[in-house]
Amino acid sequence: MTGDSPSDRRGAALAALRGAVRANPLITTGGLIALLIVVVALLAPLLAPYPADAGSATHPEIALQAPSAHHLFGTDQVGRDVLSRVLYGARVSPLVALFVLVIACAVGIPLGVAAGYFGGLADEVIMRITDVFLAFPPLLLALAFATVLPASLTSLTIAISITWWPWYARLIRGQAASVAGRPYVEACRALGIQRWRILLRHVLPNSVTPLIVQVSLDFGGVILTASALSFLGLGAQDPTPDWGLMIAEGDAYFSTQWWLVTFPGLAILLTALAFNVLGDGLRDVLDPRRPLTPGKPLTSRRSLIPRRFPIPRRPPIR
Repeated sequence: MTGDSPSDRRGAALAALRGAVRANPLITTGGLIALLIVVVALLAPLLAPYPADAGSATHPEIALQAPSAHHLFGTDQVGRDVLSRVLYGARVSPLVALFVLVIACAVGIPLGVAAGYFGGLADEVIMRITDVFLAFPPLLLALAFATVLPASLTSLTIAISITWWPWYARLIRGQAASVAGRPYVEACRALGIQRWRILLRHVLPNSVTPLIVQVSLDFGGVILTASALSFLGLGAQDPTPDWGLMIAEGDAYFSTQWWLVTFPGLAILLTALAFNVLGDGLRDVLDPRRPLTPGKPLTSRRSLIPRRFPIPRRPPIR
């Protein structure tokens, strides 16, 4: 028996994770950009040169001014500073995406775990309902729900959440069904451990790794969907500094006042790209079928975790 303490095992796991991050620059790049967006959202009142322009303030005398030293991103059709509104927009679009993913996970994870673990009738009912939602393109289905609901950020969040949870239920269901058939879960059942303890302590923790990667990849997709619905007038309403709404308002002036559309569009592009890159990096690190370092032979991630007991070796055949 080895003398590894819990702190030694945690230290070894953290060292392995740091090595994987250093070997994969995608995580560093995506993480830094995502962190920058979060910092901008938190410090928007301090960074914005004209904080009042993020609200209902108007300045008709300086409307549609080109980028200059006083207004780095120019002004919009009512004289509001575009830079200030883009900075405050980091508090709107990413927050909508966060709430959508939290709601989708809160609905999809329990349903997927229940379907995968119990199987039978519960699995059939849940998966058939999931198939009904997955039969429609998510943007089209979100558009239908957003049309019925009153135009607001709350309605936008609900409409996208309704279309997003089936993907997570389907993903978790497959993982939970695989974990439920493993020997250690069968041993727990044989010992008479309660089902809810098996689900919470064994099935769920061993099923969420693909979901973590998928959520990070979906963050950018949710932002694009929310921006598209706001562009169509089904999401945020003026004077909310939403990036999609800013593009919709500047669409009529794009041929002459290019900055009204360009800078909010770049903000959407940068945010979506950051979380897509971060998701790709997490997939490379967490996927046990991929090598940690390019050019090195494929090894299992399990080898990075120190073992409490030595692995018995087969005696040589004489």
